[in-house]
This record gives sequence, C-alpha cells and structure tokens, in this order.
Amino acid sequence: MTDELESALNPSGGKGGKMFPALCSVLGTLILVGVIAAFFPLTVPRLMGYEIYEVVSGSMEPEIPVGSVIYVKAADADTIREGDVIAFGKDGSVVTHRVEENRYVEGEFITKGDANREEDMEPVRYDSLIGRVECHIPVLGIIMSLLAGNAGKLYAVILTGCGVMFHMLATILRNRR
Repeated sequence: MTDELESALNPSGGKGGKMFPALCSVLGTLILVGVIAAFFPLTVPRLMGYEIYEVVSGSMEPEIPVGSVIYVKAADADTIREGDVIAFGKDGSVVTHRVEENRYVEGEFITKGDANREEDMEPVRYDSLIGRVECHIPVLGIIMSLLAGNAGKLYAVILTGCGVMFHMLATILRNRR
C-alpha cells in the first residue's frame, strides 16, 4: 500500500518525490506556529507580571472597545496620576475606568468611564486597585474567550496533533527513499 502511495505521489521517481515531504513539513510547521501564535498574547504577558482581562462593557469606548483585551500591571496607588486608566475590583468584578482624581489623603480615586457622562458614584479605595492598564488590543478578547473554553483547548490539541503528524509523515516519506 505504501508503494502504491509513493508511486501515486511520484510516478517518475524524480524530483517530485521530494516535494510532498517538504510540503508536509512546511504545513506541519505552519500549523504548530499558528497554535503557538494564538496562545502567545495570552500566556507570555502573564510571565512578565501582567494580568489579562477581557472588556465586556462599553464604559471605556471608544478608547477601549468591547471585546478588547487589557494588560494590567500592578502599580502603587501613589504612582497613579489623573488620566491613567486603572483596573479595580468592585462587587466581585473587575472594572476599568479612567482616574479623574487621586485623593492621596483619603486613600481613594475618583474614576469615570470615558463613555459615561458623570464620574462614578463611589470613590475607588486604594485597596481595590489591581493595577494600571498598560496596553489594550481590540478584538483579542473575543479570541481569548474562544481559546480559553473547552472547545478552544480541544481545537488546539487537535491542531497540534495534526502538525506533529504532518512532520512524522514527512520523515517517513523521506526515509523511504
């Protein structure tokens, strides 16, 4: 059966027989690089001390649209300035708003969402601060949600297996020559 496959892929026995193993190897590499690239923005920043969150409300639009990923770096409350965007805990959720005022004496921030008309009703206490938003990437939050779910993890495992199998097939075809 493998002889039939080889003769079908390379009927002349010439240079064309090297093309299919090379194609398999390239395809396997592209699949593996794609899987790594998909998870890269979700894992490497965590190793560098960032917390990663998905934006699910429009309170910071248009600056930070819904579906974005924000990268939050821990910061001391006294280094936060007016205009900084911070993430803080509120009622079990993470909220991202812009600092309107840092009240050092009271130990609290006055915050406001860019899309909101008025400042937040309650000041944010220093102990609720998670950190300063250093970066945001639109749309990546939607992809992050897909990858973080069980289906996304299953697809990643299946694609990784396919990439490895393409490399194995290329090796087998090369060794048969």
